[in-house]
Amino acid sequence: MAEQMPNVNAEFGTTPVIEFPAPEAPKGLKVVELTEGDGPMVRRGDTVTVNYHGVVWGKEEPFDSSFARHQPASFGIGVGQVIKGWDQTVPGHNVGSRLVVSIPPEYGYGSRGIPQAGIGGGDTLVFVIDIISTR
Repeated sequence: MAEQMPNVNAEFGTTPVIEFPAPEAPKGLKVVELTEGDGPMVRRGDTVTVNYHGVVWGKEEPFDSSFARHQPASFGIGVGQVIKGWDQTVPGHNVGSRLVVSIPPEYGYGSRGIPQAGIGGGDTLVFVIDIISTR
Protein backbone atom coordinates (compact mmCIF):
# COMPACT_ATOMS: atom_id res chain seq x y z
CA MET A 1 0.00 0.00 0.00
CA ALA A 2 2.78 2.46 0.86
CA GLU A 3 4.10 2.32 -2.72
CA GLN A 4 0.84 3.91 -3.98
CA MET A 5 0.98 6.67 -1.41
CA PRO A 6 2.78 9.98 -1.91
CA ASN A 7 6.38 10.33 -0.78
CA VAL A 8 6.67 12.81 2.09
CA ASN A 9 9.65 14.00 4.11
CA ALA A 10 9.22 12.10 7.35
CA GLU A 11 10.68 14.49 9.90
CA PHE A 12 8.04 15.48 12.45
CA GLY A 13 7.55 19.23 12.64
CA THR A 14 9.04 20.08 9.25
CA THR A 15 6.85 21.62 6.54
CA PRO A 16 5.75 18.70 4.35
CA VAL A 17 7.03 18.23 0.82
CA ILE A 18 4.76 15.84 -1.09
CA GLU A 19 5.70 13.92 -4.26
CA PHE A 20 3.01 11.92 -6.04
CA PRO A 21 4.02 8.50 -7.44
CA ALA A 22 1.19 8.32 -10.00
CA PRO A 23 -1.49 10.54 -11.52
CA GLU A 24 -4.24 8.34 -10.05
CA ALA A 25 -4.89 8.18 -6.31
CA PRO A 26 -5.19 4.76 -4.64
CA LYS A 27 -8.72 3.50 -4.07
CA GLY A 28 -10.28 3.90 -0.64
CA LEU A 29 -9.15 5.54 2.57
CA LYS A 30 -5.41 4.99 3.21
CA VAL A 31 -3.08 6.00 6.03
CA VAL A 32 0.66 5.47 6.42
CA GLU A 33 2.49 6.31 9.64
CA LEU A 34 5.73 7.96 8.52
CA THR A 35 7.05 8.59 12.02
CA GLU A 36 5.77 6.73 15.08
CA GLY A 37 5.42 8.95 18.11
CA ASP A 38 6.01 7.77 21.66
CA GLY A 39 3.36 9.95 23.33
CA PRO A 40 -0.16 9.02 24.43
CA MET A 41 -2.45 7.32 21.94
CA VAL A 42 -5.24 9.41 20.38
CA ARG A 43 -8.68 7.98 21.15
CA ARG A 44 -12.09 8.78 19.69
CA GLY A 45 -13.62 11.65 21.63
CA ASP A 46 -10.24 13.22 22.47
CA THR A 47 -9.39 16.81 21.63
CA VAL A 48 -6.35 16.56 19.40
CA THR A 49 -3.89 19.31 18.46
CA VAL A 50 -2.19 18.86 15.10
CA ASN A 51 -0.24 20.56 12.39
CA TYR A 52 -1.48 19.56 8.94
CA HIS A 53 -0.87 20.21 5.26
CA GLY A 54 -3.68 19.42 2.80
CA VAL A 55 -3.41 19.14 -0.98
CA VAL A 56 -5.57 17.76 -3.76
CA TRP A 57 -3.99 14.56 -5.16
CA GLY A 58 -1.48 15.53 -7.87
CA LYS A 59 -1.33 19.25 -7.06
CA GLU A 60 1.54 21.15 -5.46
CA GLU A 61 -0.18 24.05 -3.74
CA PRO A 62 -1.99 23.27 -0.47
CA PHE A 63 -5.64 24.22 -0.11
CA ASP A 64 -5.03 24.50 3.64
CA SER A 65 -1.92 24.26 5.82
CA SER A 66 -1.52 24.99 9.50
CA PHE A 67 2.25 24.74 8.86
CA ALA A 68 1.98 27.78 6.56
CA ARG A 69 0.00 29.69 9.20
CA HIS A 70 2.41 28.62 11.98
CA GLN A 71 -0.71 27.87 14.02
CA PRO A 72 -1.66 24.31 15.02
CA ALA A 73 -5.34 23.36 15.05
CA SER A 74 -7.32 21.66 17.84
CA PHE A 75 -10.63 19.82 17.53
CA GLY A 76 -12.55 16.79 18.71
CA ILE A 77 -11.59 13.63 16.82
CA GLY A 78 -13.89 10.73 16.03
CA VAL A 79 -16.97 12.80 16.87
CA GLY A 80 -17.88 14.42 13.53
CA GLN A 81 -16.12 17.79 13.98
CA VAL A 82 -13.85 17.09 10.98
CA ILE A 83 -14.18 15.11 7.76
CA LYS A 84 -14.75 11.36 8.06
CA GLY A 85 -11.30 10.58 6.68
CA TRP A 86 -9.70 12.26 9.70
CA ASP A 87 -12.15 10.75 12.20
CA GLN A 88 -11.31 7.27 10.93
CA THR A 89 -7.51 7.55 10.57
CA VAL A 90 -6.14 9.75 13.38
CA PRO A 91 -7.42 7.77 16.41
CA GLY A 92 -5.10 4.90 17.27
CA HIS A 93 -1.90 6.84 16.54
CA ASN A 94 0.41 8.30 19.18
CA VAL A 95 1.34 11.89 19.91
CA GLY A 96 4.56 12.59 18.02
CA SER A 97 3.45 10.63 14.96
CA ARG A 98 3.50 11.96 11.39
CA LEU A 99 0.81 10.48 9.14
CA VAL A 100 0.11 10.76 5.43
CA VAL A 101 -3.55 10.15 4.65
CA SER A 102 -5.23 9.71 1.25
CA ILE A 103 -8.92 10.58 1.51
CA PRO A 104 -11.37 9.83 -1.34
CA PRO A 105 -14.37 12.18 -1.79
CA GLU A 106 -16.79 9.98 0.17
CA TYR A 107 -14.56 10.43 3.26
CA GLY A 108 -13.80 14.08 2.48
CA TYR A 109 -16.10 16.78 1.12
CA GLY A 110 -18.30 14.54 -1.04
CA SER A 111 -19.52 15.09 -4.58
CA ARG A 112 -19.86 18.85 -4.11
CA GLY A 113 -16.28 19.42 -2.99
CA ILE A 114 -15.39 22.95 -1.87
CA PRO A 115 -14.92 24.90 -5.11
CA GLN A 116 -13.78 28.10 -3.37
CA ALA A 117 -10.86 26.11 -1.88
CA GLY A 118 -10.06 24.48 -5.24
CA ILE A 119 -11.46 21.08 -4.18
CA GLY A 120 -13.56 19.41 -6.87
CA GLY A 121 -16.28 16.85 -6.16
CA GLY A 122 -14.19 13.93 -7.41
CA ASP A 123 -10.91 15.01 -5.82
CA THR A 124 -8.89 12.79 -3.51
CA LEU A 125 -7.35 14.77 -0.65
CA VAL A 126 -3.91 14.14 0.82
CA PHE A 127 -3.07 15.32 4.32
CA VAL A 128 0.20 15.17 6.17
CA ILE A 129 -0.69 15.28 9.87
CA ASP A 130 1.69 15.80 12.81
CA ILE A 131 -0.03 14.85 16.09
CA ILE A 132 1.15 17.38 18.69
CA SER A 133 -1.05 16.53 21.69
CA THR A 134 -4.26 14.84 22.79
CA ARG A 135 -6.47 15.24 25.84
